Amino acid sequence: MEANTSNLYLFKALEAYPYELAQALESLNYALTYDPENVRALCLMAKIQDEQLGEYEVARSYYERALANRLDIPNVYPDFIRLLINYEDFDEAQKLIEFARTVKGIDRAGIELAQAQLFEAKAIYNESLDSLTDAKQFAMNGEFIYYVDEVIKRVKKKREVVNNRTRKIEETPKEPVRESSIPKWLSDRLNNLL
Repeated sequence: MEANTSNLYLFKALEAYPYELAQALESLNYALTYDPENVRALCLMAKIQDEQLGEYEVARSYYERALANRLDIPNVYPDFIRLLINYEDFDEAQKLIEFARTVKGIDRAGIELAQAQLFEAKAIYNESLDSLTDAKQFAMNGEFIYYVDEVIKRVKKKREVVNNRTRKIEETPKEPVRESSIPKWLSDRLNNLL
């Protein structure tokens, strides 16, 4: 009975989020009171803590509690990985991506997109593009492929900017080495007088 009551409050929270945050939080608190290990409720609470309140540590603890209860729930991984990337926990994000690839029923396209976002955040653009290509291969709908194509365009522009910056630094002319025995300050002074 408590699991059904917990799910009822979870459904109310899902219906209210993100437009009625107070009602969503109240329903989530009830859901977690009836079932403190409800993975979907923990994930939604983590999402609210991160996206609405900016509470990184609290959100992370909710995601960790969700994974501690059940590792086989595929919906936890994309949001948790995104949280880790946004707060520059790159090593943890990579470990979670590697583990998520082993979870049965995981959205492979979403995980490859997360891998690409991790590489993009680390400014490793070629690997990001490779992961985006893999994401397109695993995709099962056109809208996702369109989104990935837009991400590819953005990553290519970033790579271009970095390449142009590098090229400009290499092309910057260096001041010629002076072979004169006259000190530079004296030479400059004489040039100003002429």
